[in-house]
Amino acid sequence: QVQFVESGGGLVQPGGSLRLSCTAPGFFLDYYAIGWFRQAPGKEREGVSCAGHSAGSTYYDDSVKGRFTISRDNAKNTVYLQMDNLKSEDTAVYYCAANLMRSVCSGYGLDPMIQHEYAYWGQGTQVTVSP
Repeated sequence: QVQFVESGGGLVQPGGSLRLSCTAPGFFLDYYAIGWFRQAPGKEREGVSCAGHSAGSTYYDDSVKGRFTISRDNAKNTVYLQMDNLKSEDTAVYYCAANLMRSVCSGYGLDPMIQHEYAYWGQGTQVTVSP
């Protein structure tokens, strides 16, 4: 059974940085859009960023635009989320998953973060931003 594995979370001060990694043993990420989501305590899970099959196909939620960068290394079968200038409101459990319905994250009228399109959710990695 496929399950994604997230890593790289931790405790960081406001303004700090973390890089999250997402991999899927036995599953090739190449052909799918890979999304990062997060869930803060008491809140619903929300979409953060998406990386499509091609390098230019990316999406960022407005709350992280300019601070987070998503990238993928297909040779390592890994998708990364570089998080800079972290804020307390970024505190959450971060999850990655594969969109089985599309390989792109950008396009006219496209919402790339529809959660029911995603599968193989990992256990998540905790990110805590605190002084």
